[in-house]
Amino acid sequence: MSIRRAKAHTLVFLSGNATISPILDFKSLDELLKDDYRIVVIERFGHGYSDIIDSERSFDTMLRQDREALAKVGVEGPCILCPHSMAGIEAILWAQKYSNEVEAIAGLDMAVPKDYEVMNLEGRLKAMKLYDVLREFGVLRLSYSDKMIPGNLSKEEKRLYRAIADRSAVNVAVYNEGLAVREACDQINAAPKPDVPMILFVSDGKQTGIPDWIDLAKDYAKDLSNAKIVELQCGHYVHDYEYERIDQELREFIEGLDTDN
Repeated sequence: MSIRRAKAHTLVFLSGNATISPILDFKSLDELLKDDYRIVVIERFGHGYSDIIDSERSFDTMLRQDREALAKVGVEGPCILCPHSMAGIEAILWAQKYSNEVEAIAGLDMAVPKDYEVMNLEGRLKAMKLYDVLREFGVLRLSYSDKMIPGNLSKEEKRLYRAIADRSAVNVAVYNEGLAVREACDQINAAPKPDVPMILFVSDGKQTGIPDWIDLAKDYAKDLSNAKIVELQCGHYVHDYEYERIDQELREFIEGLDTDN
């Protein structure tokens, strides 16, 4: 986990499933924000510099571990959660269970529960098993050329990204997260929707494999009292493509939070 201390608001970045290096993945965006906000990037087990563990990875477990990690480094809520992809499920669960710890959610093409009703999750899990084998044989690293790594990273950072991918891309901990996601969605659907302020940055959906990706995000947000959808014409890792646009929109959103308070 990395932490950069700054001003009044704390932004906690949560990576999607199988993100190689959350710290490097979010760098292009958090470099723009770090002078004005406290930035925290959590690297769950199996991601980035964290250990690879072969045990259950329920979302309750991940949420408990993430909250413990924040407490150990002295980060107290409320925080603005910035989840990418599958981490959107954790962020919603967080806001449901510990609403006093969540100031707002800034979704970076985050998933919502209905996505997993239409997603071919079983097919994705099978593909992850294949990717794990390819990594073990050293084949997967060939996919990560400089051109294939988006974001504003230096050549040395891209080299480091490839090294981390070679060590831990799509490992057993990441696979076990995927096994747990539908149970987490059921848990979320059994409780009231958390009505915390949200800004959802949504990609064109083409890389998600879900035809209704944009519509499902809009449907989730439609009955919230303070939610904004920002559509971006880019790939799923929106913070690697549109970090300048997200920086601007997110600042305006946070200013609105200050005005409301």
